[in-house]
Amino acid sequence: MPKKFMLAAVAPALIAIAVAGGNSSIPAAQAAQAAAASCAKSKLSLHTPGVLTVATDSPAYPPYFEDNKPANGKGFESAVAYAVAKQLGFGTGQVKWVVEPFDSSYAPGPKSFDFDINEISITPARAKEVSFSTPYYTNPQAIIVSKSSSLAHAKSLAAFRNASIGVQIGTTSLSATEQVIKPSKTPQIFDTSNDVIQAFKIHRVDAIVVDYATALYLTSAELSKTTIAGQFKAPGGDNWGLLLKKGSTLTPCVNRALAKLKSNGTLANLTKRWMSSKVSVPVLR
Repeated sequence: MPKKFMLAAVAPALIAIAVAGGNSSIPAAQAAQAAAASCAKSKLSLHTPGVLTVATDSPAYPPYFEDNKPANGKGFESAVAYAVAKQLGFGTGQVKWVVEPFDSSYAPGPKSFDFDINEISITPARAKEVSFSTPYYTNPQAIIVSKSSSLAHAKSLAAFRNASIGVQIGTTSLSATEQVIKPSKTPQIFDTSNDVIQAFKIHRVDAIVVDYATALYLTSAELSKTTIAGQFKAPGGDNWGLLLKKGSTLTPCVNRALAKLKSNGTLANLTKRWMSSKVSVPVLR
């Protein structure tokens, strides 16, 4: 085929490709615009119109909340909640806090909140009953013991196999204890985190397993003469997410808000401010 005819044949094809390529970007742009419009404050489907209802447990402990007052904006999870609210278009006065016990937050059924923020780990079992946002924090587990205990200088998780361990029901700390530490004695399971703490105080258990951030707080403020013997990874990781009712149309909007907070550095700054520690804790395996 003469060169000029080859060019003539190719030109329409290039034009067609260019047009097709141009058109392919239009639906993507329209989808992005539609997503943004659906997340406009006026379009959100809320528990109470005009108000963002946020739940957490009571008491609410540091470093997640300060002074047991979620509404004061102090503490990691309080600050994250208000940062998400801001991205959704809500001022601090338009956020209402309600109490939701930890183990009932992921139970099936209707919810009295738009989202719950309470160190709730994303697990497949819970995700069958509720919806989760993308993770806003990844947390390891930790083991607290008395400073005078021989376990305070443990070199591996095997040292805890014969220990009496206390842990809260329905938590990833419980599954991590059973699947990773694998104690020979059945862990003593308690209904609330406060019950776990009290059991340790009266020497009912040798050690307690909680998430790492909580362990930092407990050993510095609640449990005197104690130490974190070590930290370890939970099975599959321990990612915390905002919890919403199953199928909530608010979930993609919350994810957009978290994505923005991650990209602009806000989430990293909040994590550094409230969750960082200079304490050196060994990783046990």
